[in-house]
Amino acid sequence: MDGRDLVRAVKDIGTERGRRALLSAWRHRRADAVGLPRRGAERARVPGLLTGTEPRPGGGVLRFARSELLVRVTVGGAVFWGWDGAGPEPSYAVVGGGPEPDPRAVLEPDTEGGWRVVSERVTVAVSRHGAVEVRTPGGTVLRRELPPRWWEPVEGAEGAGARWLQRSKVPADARFFGLGGRAAGPRLRDGVYRLWNTDPRGGFGPGDDPLYITMPVQVVVADAGTHLVFHDNSWDGRVTLREGEEGAGSGADRPGSSELRVEGGPLRCWVLTGTPARVLQGWSGLTGAAAVPPEWALGYQHARWGFGSAAEVRRVAAGYAERGLALSAVHLDIDHYDGHRVFTVDEERFPDLPGLARELGERGVRLVSIVDPAVRAGDPVHASGLEVGAGGAFVRDARGVEVRGEVWPGSCAYPDFTDPAVREWWGGLYEERLARGFAGFWHDMNEPVSFAPFGDATLPRSARHAMDGAGGDHREGHNVYALAMARAGWEGLLRLRPAERPFLFSRSGWAGMQRYGGTWSGDVETSWDGLRASLALVLGLGLCGVPYSGPDVGGFGGSPSGELYLRWLQLGAYLPLFRTHSALWAGPREPWEFGPEVEEHARAVLAERERLRPYFVTLAHLARRTGAPYVRPLWWGAPEERGLRDCEDAFLLGDALLVAPVLECGADRRAVRLPRGRWYDTATGAAYEGPGQVLLDAPPGRIPVLARAGAVLAVRAGTGGGDGAGEGAGTGAVTLEAWAPARGRTGGGVVIRDPGPGFETGEVERYVVRWLGDAVVVEDEAGNAVEDVVVRGL
Repeated sequence: MDGRDLVRAVKDIGTERGRRALLSAWRHRRADAVGLPRRGAERARVPGLLTGTEPRPGGGVLRFARSELLVRVTVGGAVFWGWDGAGPEPSYAVVGGGPEPDPRAVLEPDTEGGWRVVSERVTVAVSRHGAVEVRTPGGTVLRRELPPRWWEPVEGAEGAGARWLQRSKVPADARFFGLGGRAAGPRLRDGVYRLWNTDPRGGFGPGDDPLYITMPVQVVVADAGTHLVFHDNSWDGRVTLREGEEGAGSGADRPGSSELRVEGGPLRCWVLTGTPARVLQGWSGLTGAAAVPPEWALGYQHARWGFGSAAEVRRVAAGYAERGLALSAVHLDIDHYDGHRVFTVDEERFPDLPGLARELGERGVRLVSIVDPAVRAGDPVHASGLEVGAGGAFVRDARGVEVRGEVWPGSCAYPDFTDPAVREWWGGLYEERLARGFAGFWHDMNEPVSFAPFGDATLPRSARHAMDGAGGDHREGHNVYALAMARAGWEGLLRLRPAERPFLFSRSGWAGMQRYGGTWSGDVETSWDGLRASLALVLGLGLCGVPYSGPDVGGFGGSPSGELYLRWLQLGAYLPLFRTHSALWAGPREPWEFGPEVEEHARAVLAERERLRPYFVTLAHLARRTGAPYVRPLWWGAPEERGLRDCEDAFLLGDALLVAPVLECGADRRAVRLPRGRWYDTATGAAYEGPGQVLLDAPPGRIPVLARAGAVLAVRAGTGGGDGAGEGAGTGAVTLEAWAPARGRTGGGVVIRDPGPGFETGEVERYVVRWLGDAVVVEDEAGNAVEDVVVRGL
């Protein structure tokens, strides 16, 4: 127990819940003492020298003195390798075992006794000692994985399986991104990053790590090219990153390095190479296409822990409508439950939820429900779970006893979502939520959390999981727990309402979670640092394949100043999930609570989000088709521009817009780094040429937003009027907005209109923008001029 744990323990045990949490933590510790094998004497092992090879489709098996390595290049250029018999399956991240082997890839001798697999898009070279290099077709090394090292129990000694270490080298100019949701970044600087999904127990800022979503996914950007590396292993681990240095020492480059230490499980890896767009498209194909949220979920949403009653929900929703402020959804937190118990309602404070949902629906506002995984022991949901399968639905310890933890309802059991029968049972429980009128769901506390005044606030590591028939314990199941819960909810909603796309987002998750929805920041602190962390999280998660995310606007636990709230609202308006949220004890988040000036500025912010909602629809469908996140780092289209790799305070929204939020108190101007090309200030119409840096005004009412010359995007006309809520603020016709290309150049864009609430893919409309004499015209694919286009930048 460190000093912070001791202080927390002393504070918490003064409450009844704290005392119960203390007892729960001790029970978990005792369970691990009995149920986990102790590490005895270990020996280190390395592969040894290469002894032979066996060609196979896409590559082959290379045998070393003490290990063997499977290398495979797949159709499309994705590379897989696995040590000691590890193959692509089973995997919670990879769908269908991954793509087929590339029949044209050839295993052939390389220099100095090694071998290589040569394909059209990538070459994989393996040295005679077991180092693995990923090279471009021209021979440039993108990544070099040194021979791995294992620590395993000596013969006859008690042990917990092999731990392993993988060291890697990347070019000296490379920059690291990814590893899930990290508060510092999005560029990952020198440091140690843990791979263990964690509730930080209170508001977090840029210095806190790990957080709710960790993934062994790195995106590395260098002059030589971009690559993504995924070590498909869900066990606890740590990544140590060191950026390289060009011309270090006597003038030689010092390469960057990555060191991955994992406590068990397979050593297997996927690598994808190419442009950022190609890499993310390959990642989407490998781990599954992103879910497309319903159209209404791309509007502004309001949440609060502490609405307290249906009357308060009505008051807040009416406040938005009366003031002409756009609102798409209201989210209910655990205070609407009966005793905080999942799949219940406090009938006294919320006597007619279906009626409330219908009333709000008439204004175009949906109700969204929180769903926690922990089930109060002894309640009806718990009783129904005990009837699932032969042993019940809940996680048990090594002795077969149901694991209990302390959560909001009290003593709770935890469904084992890695069991298909449990997922089916849990998914059926959402019928109760749908009958109450809820249209969407947010999963919380699913790291999973068990309150503890010391140690790890989760299940004991000895707790047993089904792992979809493979069997395992919480060391392996912890990081995929929320992913499996999201799958249970998603599949249940598909069975219950097969004609509608579900709306589901989750606080925790793992690689592949985009298949079942999105995520949000969790309990980000109310501060300027928290505002900056919000952007880092969204950018980093997008590069890990999770395109739909956003922060708690205003921060979770504090009372923001009017300035901080407004700057956060301005940032949130350009992020996929646009939602205010706050804690029970925090200050208000309704715009009018900050005074008339902030309210007026907020009205413009919300109206602009409504105007851009058709553009977000396009981005959502493109994310599903291509894997490209809505929110992209500035280097997305030009990774060779080194200055863009280090820019962390601005981003691209699709291909058309560059957004530069204000992240500092008191700022009314800010420097903006521009990628190559012409960019228009959307507020003033002024044109700027990139690459370079410009200084732009950022008065309280707006942040700098620039449009790419030649861009075409769908917008909604006539927003800002009506009743101001949901559909009422978004009933204007969808039209096109085009920005003039530079003279002598053309531009263009794609538009995908919302095809309805179901799973239709939507038709892709392609447009070209060009000069015709002194006028700018927009033409469709057939070359026909498009009427009623708003052309800007002239």
